[in-house]
Amino acid sequence: MPVGAYLKLSIAVALATIALKTGAWWLTGSVGLLSDAMESLVNLAGAVFALAMVTIAARPPDEGHPFGHHKAEYFSSGFEGALIFVAALAIVWAAVERLLAPQPLQRLGPGLALSLVSSALNGALAWSMLKAARQHRSVALEADARHLFADVWTSAGVVVGLLAVAATGWLWLDPVIALAVAGNVAREGISLVRRSADGLMDHAVEPAVLQQIDAVLAGFAHPKTLRFDHVSTRRAGRRLFVELHMHMPPGWTLQRAAALRGSVEQALMAEVPGLRATIQLLPMDVEAHLDESAENVL
Repeated sequence: MPVGAYLKLSIAVALATIALKTGAWWLTGSVGLLSDAMESLVNLAGAVFALAMVTIAARPPDEGHPFGHHKAEYFSSGFEGALIFVAALAIVWAAVERLLAPQPLQRLGPGLALSLVSSALNGALAWSMLKAARQHRSVALEADARHLFADVWTSAGVVVGLLAVAATGWLWLDPVIALAVAGNVAREGISLVRRSADGLMDHAVEPAVLQQIDAVLAGFAHPKTLRFDHVSTRRAGRRLFVELHMHMPPGWTLQRAAALRGSVEQALMAEVPGLRATIQLLPMDVEAHLDESAENVL
């Protein structure tokens, strides 16, 4: 199933969980359940924005974006992280008010049942989305899945806390639970914003992917006729890039060199799906001089 379909399913599940959790809050009057419902609103907004960013990321390269639009996915996790901060502040506001003026809880049984149903929906969806995110290498899908997992753990904490309220009669536990939820939500927001900012910078591919690239190059390399150096990789959303120098005997014709370069590129892209290779041809006895001093201005 494509990434966009998972995000559309996430939107549908978010709407369902909002209804279930709002119903749970309405039945019980618990600010813990209210905070859980507010986090689901963030899930909905995040899924909608993620779908928009994935749609943009899928656009082909154009004149203004010759390397494509793949980094658009990172804006999704950043936006979701910002929304989470807003939700955390709203939860704290409601919890403090209830802490100052505790109120008895009502109909906990039906309310907790609705919360458990919504958690089961989120958990099943998050598990399938995380598997798909690894398959498609989608940052937006992974961010949405991890947020849903955080939502599941939040809901579990709320349920356990409310059972403790029912067992002890300590009404102050309900707003304290809501404050704990706010802390967990804020922590998740920090993680998503940090991941988004980190992803917008050029990072090397994972060590396992680099090993695949090295293995392909080793299959072509020959001590006397062919060697590779200055291998540089980067990730941009779901797209991977590798740049390298290929050294060969100076007597080779350009046609022969270009044909071999094409074979190396095809082998790399076959071994690592989503990879784009750029190979510079150089004679065996020529070394490239990379001057990065202009970038070190500080």
